[in-house]
Amino acid sequence: MFAQLRPYLPSALFALLIFYFGVQAITGERGMLKGARREETLTTRTKQLEDLRAERIELEARVRLLSDSNLSRDLLEERARAVLGFADPRDYVIRISRR
Repeated sequence: MFAQLRPYLPSALFALLIFYFGVQAITGERGMLKGARREETLTTRTKQLEDLRAERIELEARVRLLSDSNLSRDLLEERARAVLGFADPRDYVIRISRR
C-alpha cells in the first residue's frame, strides 16, 4: 500500500506547504486581513508621537527658563509656590468644597 502512495508524497507535501503559506498570507501576523489594523495602529501611534514631541518642546522651553544662565523669576516663583503650597498675599484664593 505504501509503495502505491510513494510517488504522490512529494506532491502532497508540496500541496500542504502551499496551503500553509496561503493561509498565513491571508490570516497571519502580517497577512492581508491584519492590514487595516496595522494602518489604524500606525495612525494612533503617529498622533501619540506628535503629542509627545509637542510636550517635549514645551518642557524644553520651561527648562531653558529655569536654567542658571537664563532664570525667569516668574516661573521660578510659580514652581516654588506649587511645590511648597504657598500663595502670594496678592493672589485671590477660591476654595472649593469637595463633597
